[in-house]
Amino acid sequence: MTSSGPRLLALPSPLEELVDDRLTAAGLRVLLKRDDLIHPDLPGNKWRKLKHNLAAAAAGNFHTLLTFGGAYSKQILATAAAGHHFGFNTVGVVRGEEHVPLNPLLARAAELGMTLTYVDRDRYRRRAEPSVLRRLRREFGPHYVIPAGGANDLGVRGCAELPAEVTEPYDVICCSSGTGCTLAGVAIGLPAGRTALGFASLKGDFLAGDVAALQRAYGRPTSNWSVDTEFHFGGFARRPPELVDFVAAFRDRHGIALDPVYEAKMMAGILALAARGHWPRGTTLVAVLG
Repeated sequence: MTSSGPRLLALPSPLEELVDDRLTAAGLRVLLKRDDLIHPDLPGNKWRKLKHNLAAAAAGNFHTLLTFGGAYSKQILATAAAGHHFGFNTVGVVRGEEHVPLNPLLARAAELGMTLTYVDRDRYRRRAEPSVLRRLRREFGPHYVIPAGGANDLGVRGCAELPAEVTEPYDVICCSSGTGCTLAGVAIGLPAGRTALGFASLKGDFLAGDVAALQRAYGRPTSNWSVDTEFHFGGFARRPPELVDFVAAFRDRHGIALDPVYEAKMMAGILALAARGHWPRGTTLVAVLG
């Protein structure tokens, strides 16, 4: 890395109790792990996933980072921000066609110096194939590849560091799950007797297999985690009225603006499961925001 990096990172991220009569009625305590406050440009699991990848890129003497994502991918923006703060050039390979003007996320990535390139959905699905990677190297020169969502063994390593930051007694850590990298890492880092629960933000039953594969790649498969696929609200980036209403109500009640793509689905799931008596009274949950 060729610069001193961003201003001071808020690590460990704050732990705040969520006071909510619905949780009290269920006999539960919920602590919010405020990873969303780590840094405005590098919030939450994005910093955790990038941390060791940035070190590997610097150690390999790479000057360019290349990553993948959709038009509203936080991975695209976080990689652009990491490049800006740590002195890397950045390339974002975006799924789909270019739309002008750029949406606010891509516009901010471009403002931070990222070169954006667009591929069709078929080529995006084949992004890990050698032929696709060779073509990208020819086009953009030598670069360090960070996979979509930061989901590799180094991303898992960064997420595995999260449980050690939780100093209050707890039983379960909950997180929102896209690629499954955060869940894979958190489960690896858990002390004995604790469990992790991931709330899928995408529709489908593939996530458990992805989490298991990431843990195997890291070399530490565990059995202390599970995936809930009920609260996807129609699929990735879908915003049905009930989800929009939930985000607004949560903000009014607690002063926290939840990300509707990820954390809002997790919190909606936690409250719904609490109402059903899913956890025994006296259980303490840690919900990761960011």
